[in-house]
Amino acid sequence: MYFYSVIIPVYNRPDELEELLSSLTRQHYTNFEVIVIEDGSSRRCEDVVNRFKDQLAVTYIEKKNSGQGFSRNVGFEAAKGDYYLVFDSDCIIPETYFQSVEKFLSADRLDAFGGPDRSHPSFTLLQKAISCVMTSPLTTGGIRGGKKRLGPFHPRSFNMGISKEVFEAIGGYKITRMGEDIEFSIRIHESGFRVGLIPDAFVYHKRRTNLVDFYRQLHFFGRARINIGRFFPGEIRTVHFFPALFTVGFLLLWVLPFISLQLFNIGISLYGVYFLLLFITSLFKTKNLLVAVLSIPAGFIQLFAYGIGFITEGIRRITKG
Repeated sequence: MYFYSVIIPVYNRPDELEELLSSLTRQHYTNFEVIVIEDGSSRRCEDVVNRFKDQLAVTYIEKKNSGQGFSRNVGFEAAKGDYYLVFDSDCIIPETYFQSVEKFLSADRLDAFGGPDRSHPSFTLLQKAISCVMTSPLTTGGIRGGKKRLGPFHPRSFNMGISKEVFEAIGGYKITRMGEDIEFSIRIHESGFRVGLIPDAFVYHKRRTNLVDFYRQLHFFGRARINIGRFFPGEIRTVHFFPALFTVGFLLLWVLPFISLQLFNIGISLYGVYFLLLFITSLFKTKNLLVAVLSIPAGFIQLFAYGIGFITEGIRRITKG
């Protein structure tokens, strides 16, 4: 039996942390500890943590704000497990999660792993739509966390596990924001460790609850991909330019009527077909008409915000030399 250390950085999210800790009390497999790192929050969660001390082996660490990456490093240093599991504070963990991980690793040991994310029945319709487009094969991260993907699987920090040996060999996060989990995953691969997906080790990931916050998050993701290029230029691949092309194309649509109505109509038709496909795939996946409808603006914001972030950060990097 493996012993797991759950690392949870938290910043001003006591309510979400309470849901996450509550879900951990319902696990079928219980050989784990929980380490909560308070990253300089103004809305502290110490009282929340204390309410679970009779149900979980939980440690609370408070520190100055330095971002999620370096906060996870603090958790790694305090961890006692064979494996260190990282969850975002806006996740809910299914009761079979640790059971699935233990079964998989006992049969086929990995040095690092990740799992998919899903939408919880309690999520709002918009949250379900956002979750749907974030896992759709038609958008930026559709194959992330799925069985089909481009290139090697890179675990992401909302649902990620590493062995103690990985941390001892390569250390923790070198950057604290802007793609810190991707940079960390790439170093794990380059160090020769065995990395894989555990399909049944999924979490319910809330993501953002409104479209404004979702825009900000995806804008940040676009900037983060460029930031990763500072360390690993080869990790900016053709597929990562798709949101930027989507964005540039959409902006050009407003100029085309003054150049050629025929080109404008072609452009409108192409975008229309794309969003129709997104609607159909969302409807097929969720079986909910309203979620499918909401997937259209959510999908637009996902690609447009990522594209703007990718373009502006890329220009900034080029002009800075």
